[in-house]
Amino acid sequence: MRKLCLILTACWLLALLAGTAGAATYQLEGGDTVIGELIPGSADEEGVQIRLDDGRYERVPWAAFKQEHIREFARDTKNRRMAEFAAAFIEITPEERAQLTAVNLNPVPRLERPQSPSLIGGMLSSGVGLVVIGLLYAANLFAAREIAVFRARPVPLVCGISAVAPIIGPIIFLSMPTQIGQSEEALANQPPPETPTFTVPGATSEASAESGGLHLASPAAGGANIPQTQTFQRGAFTFNRRFFETRFAGFFGMVRREADKDMVMLIKSARGQYVATRITRIAANDMHVQVQKGNASEEIMLPFAEIQEVQLKHKDA
Repeated sequence: MRKLCLILTACWLLALLAGTAGAATYQLEGGDTVIGELIPGSADEEGVQIRLDDGRYERVPWAAFKQEHIREFARDTKNRRMAEFAAAFIEITPEERAQLTAVNLNPVPRLERPQSPSLIGGMLSSGVGLVVIGLLYAANLFAAREIAVFRARPVPLVCGISAVAPIIGPIIFLSMPTQIGQSEEALANQPPPETPTFTVPGATSEASAESGGLHLASPAAGGANIPQTQTFQRGAFTFNRRFFETRFAGFFGMVRREADKDMVMLIKSARGQYVATRITRIAANDMHVQVQKGNASEEIMLPFAEIQEVQLKHKDA
C-alpha cells in the first residue's frame, strides 16, 4: 500500500513538472500577461488557444500579442500553419520599410566623351568638314575673280594671291580703287572734236561774214520742247485713286496750267485705248475721263482693275 502511494505521488509530481516546463509567459498589448502552454494545432485566422495553469483554455487573438511574440510565432518552422497566420500580423517598422523599398543603383558602363578638338582640327578630321572647307575655298577663288573684274585688276594676280591667302586676298583687292587703263586716260585727255563748217558755193562774202559758214542743224532741235513720254505699267505701279491724284493732279481742273496744257493721258485698258484730256470724276474703284472724238468730247468710265498701262505724253509726240 505504501509503495502504491509513493508511485502516485511521483506521477503527480512529474505531471506537475511537465506542465510547469511547457508553460510560458506571453505579454499582451494591453499590458496583461498570460501564463500557459501554447497549443499550435489550435491556430486559425482569429488567434490561438493557450492552456492555463488551472486547466482552462483561452483563445487569444493575434492582434493581442506583442510584436516580439508574433515574430517568434512566424519564425517557428515546426508549426508552419501557425507561422502563416502569425506572419500576417507582423507590423513592419520604418527601418524595415526603408530597407525593403531601397533602390540599389548598380554602376553601369558609360561611354567616354571624345576630346573636343579645335575648329580647324575637327573639320579636317571629318569628311563633312573637308567638303565644307573645299566649298569655302572655291567660293574664295570665285569671289577673287569677280573682284578682279570689278576693280579692273589682272585676274591671275588676284586669284593667285587669294589662293595663297584666302579671304584676306579678296578683301585687300576689294578695298583698292578701280584701276583705270591707259586707253581710257588717253580718251579722257583728248580735246573735244571741232564742229565742222560748210561753205555754200556762190554765196556772197557778206553772207559768209554774217553767218560765219553754214552749220548742220541738230536733229533734235525741232523736238527739243516736247517732253519725254512717261509710261506707267500695271505691276510696277498700283492704279488707284491715290495714284491718279498724285501723278496726274493737273488733269482735274477745268482750266489746265500752262506747263501741262498740251499733255494728254494715253490709257490702255481691257475695253480699248483712250486719249484723255481731263479727269472729270474719280471714285474708290473707277474714274470718269474726258476723251476727244473728232470735234466733240465724250466722258467715259474706266474701272481701275481694267487699266493695263497709262502714258503721260505730249499731244504732238
